[in-house]
Amino acid sequence: MMSGHDEPDGPPVRRVMTVELTIAEVATIRSLLWAAFASDGGGFTEHDWEHAVGGLHFVLERDRAIVAHASVVGRILYVGEGRFAAYQGQGFGSCVMQEVNSFIRARFELGAMSAGPHWSYERLGWQTWRGPSSVRTAGNSRRTPDDDDDILVLPTPSSQPLDPNDPISCEWRPGDIW
Repeated sequence: MMSGHDEPDGPPVRRVMTVELTIAEVATIRSLLWAAFASDGGGFTEHDWEHAVGGLHFVLERDRAIVAHASVVGRILYVGEGRFAAYQGQGFGSCVMQEVNSFIRARFELGAMSAGPHWSYERLGWQTWRGPSSVRTAGNSRRTPDDDDDILVLPTPSSQPLDPNDPISCEWRPGDIW
């Protein structure tokens, strides 16, 4: 039996591209995300889902059911210029995020996301970005003040020294900006 702080035992985290997910897996992941973020103010939305697809998914299964999920979608960043609820709090999300962190650190200069609560990601090495945020479209930059103080970054071995008070921006894409 596991306590809330033990590492989950069982199958490893599976990595799968969005296009390789089955219809049933997509439905299960969507249900999991809506349940997991139900108490997070606005909850998980269709825009959030659009933001989570098109990249690599990290999926953890327990008792032949998907119990934790995260996704990584590569983007360019600019710094400067319920049954599922029964598994919550048992370390499955942390297990998936450790795999996500390893993937990002091995392949990117910097990871970034908008998620909450921040403490759950900060304990895994993510840092809250304090500087102003914006989005870039066709050479223009537009401020996104609603995302200020809501962005987390994950430095990697190839990251240059960062000042979390500098402006940060990303390229535009459908779904949530960050």
